[in-house]
Amino acid sequence: MQSATDNQLREVARKRVDFRKHLITYLIINGLLWAIWFVTGAKYPWPLWPTAGWGIGLIFHYIFEFNPSHLLSEEEEFKKIKKKMEEEKNVT
Repeated sequence: MQSATDNQLREVARKRVDFRKHLITYLIINGLLWAIWFVTGAKYPWPLWPTAGWGIGLIFHYIFEFNPSHLLSEEEEFKKIKKKMEEEKNVT
């Protein structure tokens, strides 16, 4: 297996920091929405909708940054194509 280059490691680090920023923003904004709901004394918990919707997006962000699927991995696709080309080259 190849070792990761500094640029690849920097890209992974950037994506993980971006996720953390997204998480902090989510917590602050949704905390404010829930505080507004509480202070106004509204009966219906309307902040539930933005919290849930944004939360789904946050879950997908986490999945793609921390648990990349082989199905969606450019590196895995590159390896498959390279292997197939080498096999075809060896056959001819």
